Amino acid sequence: MLNREFLATIIIDFFVAFGVIIGGAIIGAIGAFLIGKPPLAVMQNLAGNLKIWAIVAAIGGTFDAITSIERGLFEGTHDDIFKTGFMIFAALCGAQAGTSLIQWLVGESLSS
Repeated sequence: MLNREFLATIIIDFFVAFGVIIGGAIIGAIGAFLIGKPPLAVMQNLAGNLKIWAIVAAIGGTFDAITSIERGLFEGTHDDIFKTGFMIFAALCGAQAGTSLIQWLVGESLSS
């Protein structure tokens, strides 16, 4: 079930989600600086708000994942369900790692 190609897909999903959080938060902070808002506070808010979009970007859109789960349920190909679950889990881990890194860089004092 876990062949090289699938393992590569999981790693890419992790880093795509991670990159969406890091890149979105940093670029958003630059925009906040340009309009006079506190960049670190905006950076931390963006990191939390971008999580779902990072996951969607990493798995390539929700319709492919839903179709894969549907195929697994109704056509009996249970490998598709497990593979999609692993892909979503890898994307969740990447988004959480990116958010944790941003929170660590910004500092926890802004979250209160």
